[in-house]
Amino acid sequence: MMNFYWFVWRLVRTIFQVVFRLKVRGLENIPPEGAFIVACNHVSYADPPLTAISIRRPIHFMAKKELFDVFLLGLIIRNLNAHPIHRGFDRRAVGEAIDILSGGGGLLIFPEGTRAKHGKFLPARPGIGIIAVKSGAPVIPAYIHGGNRLGACFLGRDRLSITFGKPIGSSEIEKCENDKEGYRILAEHIMGRIADIKKDS
Repeated sequence: MMNFYWFVWRLVRTIFQVVFRLKVRGLENIPPEGAFIVACNHVSYADPPLTAISIRRPIHFMAKKELFDVFLLGLIIRNLNAHPIHRGFDRRAVGEAIDILSGGGGLLIFPEGTRAKHGKFLPARPGIGIIAVKSGAPVIPAYIHGGNRLGACFLGRDRLSITFGKPIGSSEIEKCENDKEGYRILAEHIMGRIADIKKDS
């Protein structure tokens, strides 16, 4: 499975770099080993592969269950570290995410839960707060620019980029209460950090 992952990683990375002139910033904020969560804004279907090929470590992500019902597509994305999630709160998926982090893996989460189609951030959902608090893994906020404007990026009218910010460390996460309010506050704080990166980009 890993050979397939890295083959696709190199292929898609080359496409994003050559065709869309992808610029990656802040890679030094991704830990070289151990568990980590990348929390990113969500503007297009290109966001998961764009984020994955920007990081030189394998990363897992959750995808809506319906995608796995398409046989060939489901087979491919399973081998690219995708895991099915039901709409709404999916307790099984949360447990699987925590297991990935407990094993020292990387996990991509979109705090908004769905694509923000009009360019403005959507309210953060508490799922990322639950996973971060229960796993204790550091959270790296990230901001994608241009993911919903690939045509403009191709024509040179915009520049596709992803910026990884400073991690929200375990000591900061541990200050959050292990309850619904604590999860909500942490999720909002993470979205605030993503907004800060946008302002500075």
